Amino acid sequence: MQLKVPDAMKADETVLLRIVDVAATGKAASSSGTAPGGPDEDGPGGSRRSRRAPRPSPLARLGAVAPGPARLVARAASGARRLRPRYPHADRTGWRRWVPSGRQWLGAALTFTGLTFVLLGSAYAATDIPENLNSYATQQDNVYFWSDGTPMARTGWVRRQAMPLKDIPEDVRGAVLAAENASFYSDPGISLSGLSRAVWRTLGQGETQGGSTITQQYVKNVYLNQDRSVGRKFTEAMLALKLDNQMSKDDILQGYLNTSWFGRGTYGIQRAAQAYYGKDVGELDASEAAFLASLLKGAALYDPSLSGANHDRAVERWSWILDRMVDTGTLTKAERARYTQFPEPLKRAPGFDTGRQSDYLVELAAQYAKKAARLSDREFDLGGYQIYTTFDRKQESALIDAVSKARKQARKDDPAKAKSLHFGASSVATDGRILAVHGGPDHRKQGYNESNATTVPAGSAFLPFVYAAALEHGVHTTRGGAAVEVTPQTLYDGDDGIAVRTPEGPYWDRGGKQVTSHNDGGKSYGRIGLGRALALSVNTPFMQLGMDTGLDTVRDTAQRAGLLSSSFGPQVPAMSLGSATPSAIRMASGYATFAAGGKHVEPYSVARITRNGSRVPLAKPATRRAVRTSVAETVQSALTDAFRTAHPGAVTNAPVAGKAGTTQNDTAAWYVGTANSVSTAVVAYRIDLGKSLEPLPLKGIAGSPGNSVPYRIWSGARGIG
Repeated sequence: MQLKVPDAMKADETVLLRIVDVAATGKAASSSGTAPGGPDEDGPGGSRRSRRAPRPSPLARLGAVAPGPARLVARAASGARRLRPRYPHADRTGWRRWVPSGRQWLGAALTFTGLTFVLLGSAYAATDIPENLNSYATQQDNVYFWSDGTPMARTGWVRRQAMPLKDIPEDVRGAVLAAENASFYSDPGISLSGLSRAVWRTLGQGETQGGSTITQQYVKNVYLNQDRSVGRKFTEAMLALKLDNQMSKDDILQGYLNTSWFGRGTYGIQRAAQAYYGKDVGELDASEAAFLASLLKGAALYDPSLSGANHDRAVERWSWILDRMVDTGTLTKAERARYTQFPEPLKRAPGFDTGRQSDYLVELAAQYAKKAARLSDREFDLGGYQIYTTFDRKQESALIDAVSKARKQARKDDPAKAKSLHFGASSVATDGRILAVHGGPDHRKQGYNESNATTVPAGSAFLPFVYAAALEHGVHTTRGGAAVEVTPQTLYDGDDGIAVRTPEGPYWDRGGKQVTSHNDGGKSYGRIGLGRALALSVNTPFMQLGMDTGLDTVRDTAQRAGLLSSSFGPQVPAMSLGSATPSAIRMASGYATFAAGGKHVEPYSVARITRNGSRVPLAKPATRRAVRTSVAETVQSALTDAFRTAHPGAVTNAPVAGKAGTTQNDTAAWYVGTANSVSTAVVAYRIDLGKSLEPLPLKGIAGSPGNSVPYRIWSGARGIG
């Protein structure tokens, strides 16, 4: 039934009446028990049953009461249906059914962004800045102790001195900002682009790199460790944001300049200025400041004193920083134009050295401590370590006094030659402890340790290693034949000038010349037993013995006894007569192996390390069997005979073994011997450091083989009359 309404009524009212009419019709149909469309057949036998009319939707019922809200709800429902994801898409085919729509991508992006902001906000709120600002950034001194526990030296001399920002020149600040973070005063403490790059590199290549503002670097310096991970980077960013809100930019910059590491054991711009230029930070000019700023990228890469490549990198970055200072307004172009020459820093930091011998001991112990404790230079320079060395105060004093006495006498006897005279000396116990060393005349004037220098050949002091190799492995007189046992009574030709032979005949050098061996003074001894040949230091038998044993076997035995592979040159017959250039420490260690029954312990200078009361783990010195006990005892017996033969009137309170060592070109004089389970090696040589590193002939200044200066030093240090 169509209800007619006056034309004046609105269309909405007509719709309303229609809705009501449908509802009424539904009710009528429901009350009559039949559907609006008439009777319905259902079930077997054609029985009739009524169907109830569908119930109006909530929207319809709402429309019956309030047409305005219904219209709004209808529109919202329609929009919701359009936004509702239809996945997989029924109106697409193939793989396109599974491709999200633009609306779905947008929804996911909005959801992710919202969750990210919630998580970041929560992390920021949960981040607390440690109360003690500098609790992890305070550098301490390292203290060294003698073997008896008494203090020996203290390094660091307060290697960081906090400087107020007002005392740091504008050019210095400007150089650092230009190099590290030009937007420091305007950024929020972090760099989003830099963080993104760092995270990308971490995920892609396993390391974080770059991307840090000065605030972030300051946070890392004083609160965090140097771990390179995404987690540490995230914590750093949160702390930087919060710190930037709680501290002034000037305070952050001041803290950064006072806690950053500049290499050479220095923290802070003040100590860096002293280490590299020998002046206070207030005296630096813009050019020097630009170089120091370059070190913030890594002193190991930009300290020019470390390598030529470092120097090239330093010059390039120094120039770039000065150009950046012009870009940032710190320098004018006219000021920049004045700096054309790279400001070369000092070759060495004025550090801890005082010129005393203890500085050589400290240098030796520091090198060993970092290696054995697996500490980086930066960790060690942070300080706070107590290093208990193996150095014996009394033995060190006796060794230094003996060298000083010899040096004084040399200056009196021959002042000209004495100027270029050097002494290297070291005492090593049979258990590997380095008890004493003489490093040189003055640590401030000489940059290397003579006891640890591989400068001159060992000469005839090397013969015991050849003897030990032959006793241990035997000799081969025919090619491919079985090894023949060697004893102290085995005879060899001791004449001067004899030809060196192989199983096939004479040995010829590359120049086509037959190789011969010679004794000191050209003396000949005829057929001589090996034990007596060692006692008398006869060269010619051992040059042939090395060939018969095998030069590779001789070299291996010497290395197992304590000499370093780096001290050996070509494997030629001259190797048996001491062409290797071991240090005094290594020669003393090698002879200690024979005194220890053939057991070698790598020489070491640090017994233990603590830090803030806690023990620092140290790698134990390597121990190995170099030769059989019987072999070591045989060598030691020959060395005892050598000492008694050369010094029959010496007064000793314990068994002493040792021998002198000379070189055929007269460039070095050695004495190496053991007494009371301590082996001491002394070498004298001449080098004019101002002209060349090539050794010069001694020309008698080191004494005679029977009464050499090295022996006098050795006997004085060991208390042997």
